[in-house]
Amino acid sequence: MFVDHGDSGSKGRDQRPAYDQMCRKMIRKEFDMVMVWSVDRLGRSLQHLIGFLKKLHSKQTDLYLHQQGIDTTTPSGKAMFQMLGVFAEFERSMIKERINAGLARARAQGKTLGRPRVSGEVKKKVLSLRNEGSNPTGIKKIAKNLKLGVGTVKRIIDEYETKVA
Repeated sequence: MFVDHGDSGSKGRDQRPAYDQMCRKMIRKEFDMVMVWSVDRLGRSLQHLIGFLKKLHSKQTDLYLHQQGIDTTTPSGKAMFQMLGVFAEFERSMIKERINAGLARARAQGKTLGRPRVSGEVKKKVLSLRNEGSNPTGIKKIAKNLKLGVGTVKRIIDEYETKVA
């Protein structure tokens, strides 16, 4: 069983470790059928899905899509798989379009997008803790002391070091 928790089908193989592992085992012919919950779990691009199906068939491996009840061992199953790929790609572009429209509307209404900015006072506290004494305080310790995220503390320190350098 190969599970990419929280990784979208729109991401490439390099960003989906379990999918990548499955593809490597498929190439080594370690199994003869791939069973997937739904076509959109494999990918959201028709080109990607067709390429995946070609790789499968070149290794004499079949595909079964549970939710759609499609078995690619038959010609009608292959045709249905390609149609589902078209719809998955269409759905992905519609989602993208709606998100961009929502962001544009929010900007037009003057809303501030993104994470809230950290005040100059907080930045000074981070840098003073970092530069205290002969041993600099660690990023995790600073984050815990000031109740900030580790990424926020790292970004503040990196920005400071970039300015100084």
